[in-house]
Amino acid sequence: MSSTKLVPAFARTGSDLCATRAAISARLRSTVPSTQSQPSPDGEDGSDPTRGVARKTEAPAGEHIRQVQHRGPPRPKSKVSIEFENTKEAYKSKDSLELLRSLLVFKLCTYDFLVDKNKELMTLSKKFLGKKIFEQLMKMTFYGQFVAGEDQESIKPLIRRNRAFGVGSVLDYSVEEDLTQEEAEKKEMEACVSEAEKESHGEVTAFDRSQTHNCVDHREKKYKAHRQFGDRRGGVISARTYFYADEAKCDHHMETFLKCIQASGGSSDDGFSAIKMTALGRPQFLLQFSEVLVKWKRFFHLLAAEQGKAGLAALDVKLELKQLQETLTKLGVVAKDDTQNWFTGENLGLSGTVDLLDWNNLIDDRTKISNLLVVPNLETGQLEPLLNKFTEEEERQMKRMLQRMDTLAKHAMKHGVRLMVDAEQTYFQPAISRLTLEMQRIFNKEKPIIFNTYQCYLKEAYDNVSVDVELSRREDWYFGAKLVRGAYMQQERTRAEEIGYEDPVNPTYEATNEMYHKCLDYVLEEIKHNRRANVMVASHNEKTVKFTLHRMNQLGIHPSENKVYFGQLLGMCDQISFPLGQAGYPVYKYVPYGPVNEVIPYLSRRAQENRGIMQGSQRERVLLWNELRRRLLSGEIMYRPAY
Repeated sequence: MSSTKLVPAFARTGSDLCATRAAISARLRSTVPSTQSQPSPDGEDGSDPTRGVARKTEAPAGEHIRQVQHRGPPRPKSKVSIEFENTKEAYKSKDSLELLRSLLVFKLCTYDFLVDKNKELMTLSKKFLGKKIFEQLMKMTFYGQFVAGEDQESIKPLIRRNRAFGVGSVLDYSVEEDLTQEEAEKKEMEACVSEAEKESHGEVTAFDRSQTHNCVDHREKKYKAHRQFGDRRGGVISARTYFYADEAKCDHHMETFLKCIQASGGSSDDGFSAIKMTALGRPQFLLQFSEVLVKWKRFFHLLAAEQGKAGLAALDVKLELKQLQETLTKLGVVAKDDTQNWFTGENLGLSGTVDLLDWNNLIDDRTKISNLLVVPNLETGQLEPLLNKFTEEEERQMKRMLQRMDTLAKHAMKHGVRLMVDAEQTYFQPAISRLTLEMQRIFNKEKPIIFNTYQCYLKEAYDNVSVDVELSRREDWYFGAKLVRGAYMQQERTRAEEIGYEDPVNPTYEATNEMYHKCLDYVLEEIKHNRRANVMVASHNEKTVKFTLHRMNQLGIHPSENKVYFGQLLGMCDQISFPLGQAGYPVYKYVPYGPVNEVIPYLSRRAQENRGIMQGSQRERVLLWNELRRRLLSGEIMYRPAY
């Protein structure tokens, strides 16, 4: 069943859970983050000079080094250069009062006391000044700097102005629930623990105890809820966090996302909208599905080690089919006669080898969602359920999450809006990436609609990108990626150390930069050879932006092709965004909006993020002062942008 798609398949209900122990009879394709870190790049700039593109049937199956096929228009010869020091061009969309506001806000963000106590100070100010004066003060300072407006109508003037100066919008409704830490922990534990686990362990608060050997305890510590990390906002300053309350709340989030998509489509013809998976359903399913996917991937690497192929890059591992079948039979995972059924179908094992993508096809397409959650047990030689039972309500909750995703993707396609799925914590991310990939298979056939997010502070980032790019080649759909350094580094490191599993984060900031450039260069090379790849460089790092421009010039990727986008947050790094836009590059601002009192958690994070940026570099403030001085000396202090 090579045409099987995950979202429609998950929407069906049917057979009994006992089917989980049956031999795998149908195939569901998947791509899961690799558990192996990638060796250093072949070239100094992180590129592999041997990479190209071809159909799988035109070369030996799974071959990573391919003959080039060019698609799309010929690459223009002209090169584009940009000066980020030209303040007149960088700030021509701003009047002088806006520049003064930026200077004031950025300066305030350098004071530790104000940033550390910002929520308390805002609460006190609201109480002392009254709601009306407080909101006006916020609009003159932090809210006016980082938030576009209160609703879809009020943000349109800013979107139109930015568009007039070459900058598009990624709309993001930034209202957040303002929970205490205790409330957040309680919600998270209730949402991430199944009924079967509650029965086994007696109560939710007992989940940090060591596991005993029974059916329920196939669960790994990383993919279980832990109360001390129940508040997922801890140590996170640049990402919004959703906590599950009930299905009605998830429907409300979906409606909010739908309105955001509609607003994006109504305000521009090339907009993006951002969503988070944890807003759309109970996170228990994301935890459990992630664990299943990672365990299947781990099983693949164990089999690779059996054939003496451990330590290779994800796409370089190719298992000999005959030897693999013998090993599976020996382990008792499947009967010898049934191994033939595991490796049949289009392009699967026909070359005598099985690579990572072939292996991912083996996860069974089961009619009940809970029946997907099975893992290979090497001790018993059986496929066993991760949990021994799911309630009917849990089954319905999983199904509703997938239906909401499907609704959003269809709405985005209808309104001509591209949908960006944000990355989240590593214990959720395998499932998020897998579900996003399934939407890409369905909706990216004619143009890139769905974009997945890759966090480059992770050791496995390059494997994730390269595997997904290869799958898009084989299946002939448009690859869409947003590359970020990542939002959860501190939290991920602390959780791994305290819970007791391998730290998933690169060891140093420099290693993260190298990983970012390596992943980016891989996608840029793919764009050079195959015009069906697309990437957003979501970065405030000027060196990364210059690296991207340099490689685009080298590879002949012209900005008019709209294959490489740039993204920054509203109110930050205008000296990068606007020169790029005015030079013809596709560049976008993440545009948050929402009522003043309901976006305070968002504004609190922006203050903390800017504290780190402004203390590390005064460049943006220097450029703002230079432009104000230029306007004053040239008699343009009353300048107002014309568009």
